[in-house]
Amino acid sequence: MKTITDCVHNILRHQPFLEDALSRNIINFSSLAIDMLPQVEKIMRKPVKTGSIVMALRRYHPKRIKHIDNLRNLGDIVVRSGITEYTFLNSNTILTSQTNLLNSVKNEAKAYFTYSSNFQESNILVASSLKDTVEKHFKDESCISVTDNLSSISIALPQDNSKVIGLYFYIFKLLAYEGIPVFEVISTSNYFTLFLEKEFVNSAFLLMNEIKES
Repeated sequence: MKTITDCVHNILRHQPFLEDALSRNIINFSSLAIDMLPQVEKIMRKPVKTGSIVMALRRYHPKRIKHIDNLRNLGDIVVRSGITEYTFLNSNTILTSQTNLLNSVKNEAKAYFTYSSNFQESNILVASSLKDTVEKHFKDESCISVTDNLSSISIALPQDNSKVIGLYFYIFKLLAYEGIPVFEVISTSNYFTLFLEKEFVNSAFLLMNEIKES
């Protein structure tokens, strides 16, 4: 049988920002209990006293993410504008279309091209100047969406970044706090690239610099 404590703890585990604030002891339990009361009562399907929620909050001991010391070691930040994203359904010919596109742009020194794929869709991010080329080689593919006027922010990651717990959580948390939506993310072993609508690029760039200097 689910208890109020089980209910409260499950809610907290699915709200990482709130859990992070609790781990730093910066939230008033009584105020939080009043805020959570409607949700807890809905799940429990019965009236609940705020005091019971406060007790459940006091029993909750979230794991605190250790401070990430090597964010100062983030490398150069490169901003690029004028990017278009295409999403295509995968097909038997999608790889051939990709190969033809690569062959068309391989000698263009400043051509920007990024390709990713999963079991259902393929995603292409290119310099907007290559739109005609993409549409030529993918004319027989099923296009799901096209988005223009994107910009990217590429960040060189610190060494051993794959072993840093909470690196991406920390970056995305700050972006969310600042109200900056992320359109797309692509990462490799040593680089991390955010794709954003152009009106958010300046704010995101300033935030990335603040992270490096913090």
